[in-house]
Amino acid sequence: MNKEQIIQNTIEFVKDTLKGAEGGHDYFHVERVYKNSLLIAKNENVDVFVVSLGALLHDIADSKFHDGDETVGPKKARAFLTEENVVEGVIIHVENIIKNISFKGGNFKQKFSSPELDVIQDADRLDAIGAIGIARCFNYGGFKNRELFNPEISPNLHMTKEEYKNSTAPTINHFYEKLLLLKDKMNTKTGKKLAEERHQFMEVFLSQFKNEWNGNK
Repeated sequence: MNKEQIIQNTIEFVKDTLKGAEGGHDYFHVERVYKNSLLIAKNENVDVFVVSLGALLHDIADSKFHDGDETVGPKKARAFLTEENVVEGVIIHVENIIKNISFKGGNFKQKFSSPELDVIQDADRLDAIGAIGIARCFNYGGFKNRELFNPEISPNLHMTKEEYKNSTAPTINHFYEKLLLLKDKMNTKTGKKLAEERHQFMEVFLSQFKNEWNGNK
């Protein structure tokens, strides 16, 4: 089976698997990450086949929706790619991308690195900031029935991985605990450039939000 057909089969597999998923982690999120990954990859020396598969499968089973179990995603990806007769080296690479792509709090150090992971991680982080990032953030906050904002609960910038995973803080806190930190964590030149405008948009949004909250506008 050729690579183009495997990618098409992967797209169909992800669409089917993520039917009914929470709006910030559905197939449209994956599609945006996939497209941005290909855009960033144009300026990087990477294996585009690995980038494509890694981007498409990076959220096939997000641990947030599987009781925190981080093994489900890599297992699902491996099972699917094995059926598609993808070579073992590529499967292992995709598994490592899935295991290491996500932000797990400011103190977490990822254990694997590759140019392909750098590209997909940037694309995934781009989808977490800017206008879409704001929409996704509040969609997930609503999904978890969290407060929009609570002036008495300050952001925690020193959470462990477990504290980050189990946090129930108001949605606005997530901007300070993650989203505003992503601009400076981008890996590629293209990713850094694209992140600038989205970061600035979030800063404007937060300023407006606080002014409205405090009755200043």
